Amino acid sequence: MSTTETETIVTGVDFVSVPTRDLERAVAFYGDTLGLRRTTYRPERNFAEFDTRTVTLGVVDPERMGIGSFERNANHVALQVDDVAAARATLEGRGVEFMGDILDTGVCHMAFFADPDGNALMLHHRYAPRTPEA
Repeated sequence: MSTTETETIVTGVDFVSVPTRDLERAVAFYGDTLGLRRTTYRPERNFAEFDTRTVTLGVVDPERMGIGSFERNANHVALQVDDVAAARATLEGRGVEFMGDILDTGVCHMAFFADPDGNALMLHHRYAPRTPEA
């Protein structure tokens, strides 16, 4: 059976896990610095959740939860914004340090940074339409 004929079992992405070694510091960063709405806060269970309107970021302390060791996420989570330059300026004013200049790929703008645990993040704005697969 080819992939086009395979029955779909995955219907979406509910959340992406973001590891931390310090839940309170991460909660302050994602809530206060990035301004994301915190929807769940369970410090006694070592996690919190933040709503991005498309995917929830589940901030977890894997060591305290007993689900593994801490390993920073080196793959960027792309945070959608309306204006990368304006969002970057706001975050720089809140103490966020960016890596390099804003990148223009010809279809989107990106600005790279990390959370206090070193998890890779980026501000992202697509300004050109997606093209269908060939």
